[in-house]
Amino acid sequence: MKFYNRTKEIEELRRIQSRAFDSRSRMTVITGRRRIGKTSLAIRATEGEHPTVYLFVSRKNEAALCEEFAGLISSTLSCYVPSEIKTFKSLFQMLMELAKSRKFNLIIDEFQEFLNINPSVYSEIQNIWDTYRNDTHVNLLLMGSVYSMMHKIFESYHEPLFGRADAIIPLSGFGTETMKEIMHDFRPNYSNDELLALYTITGGVPKYLELLCDDTDLSINGIFDYVVRENSLFVNEGRNLLIEEFGKDYGLYFSILSCIASGINTQSSIENALGGVVVAGHLKRLIEDYSLIRRVRPILSKPRSQNVQYEINDNFLRFWFNYFDRNQTLVELNNFEYLRQIVLSDYPTFSGLTLEKWFRLKMIESHKYSDIGSWWERKKGKDANEIDIVAISLDRETATVAEVKRQKRNYDHKAFMAKVDSLKTSILSNYKIETQLLTLDNM
Repeated sequence: MKFYNRTKEIEELRRIQSRAFDSRSRMTVITGRRRIGKTSLAIRATEGEHPTVYLFVSRKNEAALCEEFAGLISSTLSCYVPSEIKTFKSLFQMLMELAKSRKFNLIIDEFQEFLNINPSVYSEIQNIWDTYRNDTHVNLLLMGSVYSMMHKIFESYHEPLFGRADAIIPLSGFGTETMKEIMHDFRPNYSNDELLALYTITGGVPKYLELLCDDTDLSINGIFDYVVRENSLFVNEGRNLLIEEFGKDYGLYFSILSCIASGINTQSSIENALGGVVVAGHLKRLIEDYSLIRRVRPILSKPRSQNVQYEINDNFLRFWFNYFDRNQTLVELNNFEYLRQIVLSDYPTFSGLTLEKWFRLKMIESHKYSDIGSWWERKKGKDANEIDIVAISLDRETATVAEVKRQKRNYDHKAFMAKVDSLKTSILSNYKIETQLLTLDNM
């Protein structure tokens, strides 16, 4: 699969590289979930006349790791690495000494793994970096996929590498235009429902897209036949992604995420579903420490409003909790045929929320709006008033109010306009209102 998108990130990384080689060393941190393409991006951005040392931090003894690194450094930079070097501190200092007279890229992948090998490495790197960075020319890229650890290493005030990064670049999934480009390349006559199915499963994560593009025809049946089958990478992917983040406390976090994925998305309803367990602290950590969920309030509501819902950021994790985690018995029985039937029959309903997410992303990418969200109000004894998308123009004079439906035939114009009238009375009395119906045809 060819390399798609990441144009802005490559431009920024090459700008930083130029500054590192022309002025002084630079440290860049690249973060993002597993499979998001950090390594491919770093290698792509450092292609050129200057050599690139790529070091992958696997969980092994420090001396054994340094022996492996020594061979890579020696062959890449054509230099002698003394066999006596058994610590990363000594190896990193040697590299910084080399950088006084040579220009090169240094990529350290899964950087957070030093926490499991030798946590003192971070303070040692900090001391060496502070000593050498102004007199050297190394373009240092540090990458990690365990968000909580990388966040702690570089953004916690008490950690030695706090404030040392010249740039922190977070990677997310591909946007809507790149998704369309990929679909066009691999299934030229695709339907928008097939595009939505691909987005529902992958959320634009490059590795998932690569697997599906290489091994399926990208039809809806083809996608789900590949994802929901014995020996599929996707079956245990959610668990593998999260257990390292949560450690031994993963059970309660999994239960909370499962609730949110199934639509139980307020603190009180989650606590009720879990038998009265208090989850306020866990929700806060899922937002701030793990970046797995986000807090959602009705658009234009006050920042401290208690009218709060939670949603999972990651499309695939929402899918995984809904089908693989919830149907673990079927997975253990290898009854993937029945599980696939469940997924396919539920897909039209399940993908409705993903379609809303697609249109919000399109609006964000347009850069035409100052605020984008949804709106709801609940009154005792009455049905909830809910609006799928409300987008406020840059001049804050116009509000676009949109109803999202997979098919136009499911749209009730009278009911929608009644909700719009209620919304106008509540928060949009000073705005010119434009209404839209967004369906699969508008993707």
